[in-house]
Amino acid sequence: MDMNQYLDMFIEESKEHLQAINANLLLLENDPSNIAHVKEIFRSAHTLKGMSATMGFEDMASLTHEAENVLDLIRNDKLTINSDIMDVIFQSIDLIEGMVIDITEGGDGSADVSVPVKKLRAIVAGDFSVEQEIAATAVAEPEAPAADAGQAQEYDLDDYALMVMEQSKELGNQPLWIKVTLNENCLLKAARSYMVFDQLESLGEVIKTKPSVEDIENERFEQSFEIAYVTMQPIEKIKSVILNISEIQDAIVEPIQIKEKVQQAPVAKEPAAPAPQKAQEAGPAAARKTGAGGKTIRVDIDRLDILMNLFSELVIDRGRLEQLAREIGKSELQETVEHMSRISGDLQNIILTMRMVPVEQVFNRFPRMIRDLQKDLSKKVNLEIFGAETELDRTVIDEIGDPLNHLLRNSLDHGIESPADRKKAGKPEEGTIELRAFHSGNHVFIEVKDDGAGINKEKVLKKALERGVVTQAMADSMSDKQIHELLFAAGFSTADVISDISGRGVGLDVVKSKIESLGGSVGVDSVRGQGTTFLIQLPLTLSIISAMLVQVQNEKYAVPLSSIIETAVFKKEQIMMAHRQKVIDFRGRVVPLVSLQDIFQVPSNGNQNDDEVAVVIVRKGEKMAGLVVDSFIGQQEIVLKSFGKYLVNVFAISGATILGDGQVALIIDCNALIK
Repeated sequence: MDMNQYLDMFIEESKEHLQAINANLLLLENDPSNIAHVKEIFRSAHTLKGMSATMGFEDMASLTHEAENVLDLIRNDKLTINSDIMDVIFQSIDLIEGMVIDITEGGDGSADVSVPVKKLRAIVAGDFSVEQEIAATAVAEPEAPAADAGQAQEYDLDDYALMVMEQSKELGNQPLWIKVTLNENCLLKAARSYMVFDQLESLGEVIKTKPSVEDIENERFEQSFEIAYVTMQPIEKIKSVILNISEIQDAIVEPIQIKEKVQQAPVAKEPAAPAPQKAQEAGPAAARKTGAGGKTIRVDIDRLDILMNLFSELVIDRGRLEQLAREIGKSELQETVEHMSRISGDLQNIILTMRMVPVEQVFNRFPRMIRDLQKDLSKKVNLEIFGAETELDRTVIDEIGDPLNHLLRNSLDHGIESPADRKKAGKPEEGTIELRAFHSGNHVFIEVKDDGAGINKEKVLKKALERGVVTQAMADSMSDKQIHELLFAAGFSTADVISDISGRGVGLDVVKSKIESLGGSVGVDSVRGQGTTFLIQLPLTLSIISAMLVQVQNEKYAVPLSSIIETAVFKKEQIMMAHRQKVIDFRGRVVPLVSLQDIFQVPSNGNQNDDEVAVVIVRKGEKMAGLVVDSFIGQQEIVLKSFGKYLVNVFAISGATILGDGQVALIIDCNALIK
């Protein structure tokens, strides 16, 4: 029987079950006595085991079966849950998630599950302890401790690194633990580190580093770093090669012995498990939750994309018919076209609704991340989620996970203070991070808010001046909000920022670029000592947008309505000059004018209005600009067509659309113009 036809269903349902397991594990950790959570986890694990066994993914089925045994003891009050057991279960779920990702990417879903299986079996046998858990990870220790006990640290190896070192040892290589310390006055730490790696890789293989290679390359470390390494060369030669590099203060090179400290735990008598499920018994989670099997179906997102593209063409033809009906002027034709417009409008709403999914799909992954990160940082943090039912286009949902992940990590790592510091400041030891989503007009807003230390604007401004992001004259007149916005400048993505301004701004330029590529915007607000808020604005959909069509000489342009505040006509005498820039007084605010004819170098047709100027007032956050055009054509729904790979980095143009008369109109990126 060909199981490939069920693969997509297996992947989607596995993700749903893993998400449910993670969510219930977090609830169980906060309320260990609530057996209802255990039963939900057991139910999902049991289904996942049956599905993976049916599909032939033996490693996944084996690991899930061992986890199921532990859960069975807990739900039958034969085992008391604690944080150490929770950690083992979480680690097992992480490994299963990795297998699902591998299957999604075309792999066979195989993995080394021996370590978590041993841990889980030890728990079932009653032989599990924290010491055994640590030993079961196969800690690599130096054979002979150095004189300075603080230097000879244990080096933790993950399963992959352990496997590579064991295989290398079988081939005659020697596993080594290396600690390299740079001079205190070393200026180019990344360059010296690169020279060390370059020399080592010519004599052997670097297996793992601490911190990561990326952190070392970006100088995100103090004066030393550690390396797990295999080579056939003698230790003295390796040490000599490293010390011959200038600005290296010291190099410790020691052999490491990889040994399993815990023997195979005796296999407990397995509880009677229900017979393996049939494939059809592992039905869609949505149907199970609603009890309405058969009323929901899974639709491949590619099919919805095709449907949306076909409807987009229909919108273009609808616009053409509406224009022809107006030109011909026959009432019967106009009535028919109006009816077709209403029907197609309803169809458009249905298609867009089909593509909408709740942001819960993204939000649900973050409680687990916060749980792990706060343990690593020794902080106490409560993540509160609001508006998870808010819906966004599937295309947008797939893209916002990484930016939100970065902002949340930023809030936890650099925003929330340590419990001791919070206590000194008169705050509760447990910090709070709020993740909130809500609708407003044709946009969805996502807010990441913490009650931490806030942004130190003096340090931000100092760093901006050092990096040349702003001049002293600009700095003297900047508001607090403008200073906070400097965090999104690319110049802040440096190692210096990490130590000087607590890492705020590191990578925020990437977050900003990703959000703006989705047609959205991101801003930041902060009060020193009270916290920081990041606000993301996103369009509901990326395919069909409402726009104002404008004329510039013989060219037509579309300005998204989401960016427009107002359209107005000004007398020539109302235009003023400020800092060699044409400006207007718009409701008491000085707004700079931007001539689309000049920006896009549109040839003149000789027709100029000497008395009045048509202006479209657009906004990006608190900044405004007036786009000077020749005339307003009117509001219209347009289909956004991207340039794809053929035209990239076209200034201030986000795409194009085909109008009802067959002409092509370029869609203006107001964010770029306001920059």
